[in-house]
Amino acid sequence: MVPLNPLDWFRSRGQEARCRHALSSKSSMEEATREVIGCLGSAEADLALVFVSSHFASDLTRLLPLLQKRLRAKHWVGCLGGGVVGTTSAGDAHELERSAALSVSLLNLPGAELTSFRLDSTELPDLDGAAQHWQDWVGVDPSQSRSLLLLMDPSCNNINDLVSGLDYAYPGIAKIGGIAVPHNADHGSLLLDDQVLSGAVGLSLGGSWCLDPVVAQGCRPIGPVFAIEQAQRNVLLELSDGDRRASPVACLQRVLADLSDEDRELVQHSLFLGVERQELSAGAALAELQSRERSNKQPERAFLVRNLIGVDPRNGAVAVADRVRAGQNVQFQLREAQASRQEARQLLANSRERDPASAPLMGILFACLGRGSGLFGGPDGDISIARDVFPDLPVTGSFCNGELGPLGGATHLHGYTACWGLLRRDPPESDSQS
Repeated sequence: MVPLNPLDWFRSRGQEARCRHALSSKSSMEEATREVIGCLGSAEADLALVFVSSHFASDLTRLLPLLQKRLRAKHWVGCLGGGVVGTTSAGDAHELERSAALSVSLLNLPGAELTSFRLDSTELPDLDGAAQHWQDWVGVDPSQSRSLLLLMDPSCNNINDLVSGLDYAYPGIAKIGGIAVPHNADHGSLLLDDQVLSGAVGLSLGGSWCLDPVVAQGCRPIGPVFAIEQAQRNVLLELSDGDRRASPVACLQRVLADLSDEDRELVQHSLFLGVERQELSAGAALAELQSRERSNKQPERAFLVRNLIGVDPRNGAVAVADRVRAGQNVQFQLREAQASRQEARQLLANSRERDPASAPLMGILFACLGRGSGLFGGPDGDISIARDVFPDLPVTGSFCNGELGPLGGATHLHGYTACWGLLRRDPPESDSQS
């Protein structure tokens, strides 16, 4: 259990949930921090979320000291991004890409149990050992946690093992985050309390607060679902569709023959592979089954979208950016703006329907560098989708080098996705959300 501090408990009684935001596009660190500080005021917060663009990479070690001269928060967490997502003090939310930007959000979360932590990814506990070893290493009691916010430096080692270990130690706890962008400065990309770090950092949210995860992969399926008949590591050797067996290239050629001319154009630069995930735990699977029975719907299939990275013309084999095995199902996918909008809007609407009486206090967005205006053709693509579903939703976050979020009952590292953490209070209370 976390240590009891009676003074903290007393101060939080009757306190309203509140989030204050500031967003600056000033070109110098001093000007950006001065603008942000002027918008936020000096009232103490439980949590400060700080996201800064890579334009300030060389000055990153100066950022927290400048902010902490005037701003007060018990926990500070953030990272360097290829772009910044933020909300102005007037409530306008924006995605600032390829420009200098600083986003700071100060949150007062009465009833929250917050624990920040740093992880050295070069010395992971044994995945075959006890879960308690991982919990001791992280420093978070799973009974005190409902969600984990996780940020990783691009130099972080053993990312897949780290994510698997956290799922092992904290099953059923949503994990949302991303990988910061690389830079040439001689320090890390992560912000924690008063330090700039590498490796991984995180924040555990517990008590009456959690992050409701929404993972939008931005693709639509094309062609049938194929079963993997033969595979070696990450190379598909043979697929089947019913009684028909063929090489992956032959299966793809059959799919392409049925596409429109417009979709064939997209295939040249936007073709991916979805790998079906069936990792739901027994408890999660039972809850899913009961939910489907009540709604009279068929179970939804969860496909993890992965890059196609090579073709062997000699045997028609295809290499994919993930390990695959015989018995799994796969489906080719196309990534395009309209499919991305529809998927993201539907997933966010599903989140709203799960708790229609309580809008989230704010949204934390980790978006791929390949989304934004490059995908949607204009600025603020993911934010505008979210605000169609949750009007006036404050948003903060970062454009990442990889995004972290749950799919099919397990946490995965994604590409080209928008991974949302919608900050909710449960049970909901009628707090002001100024």
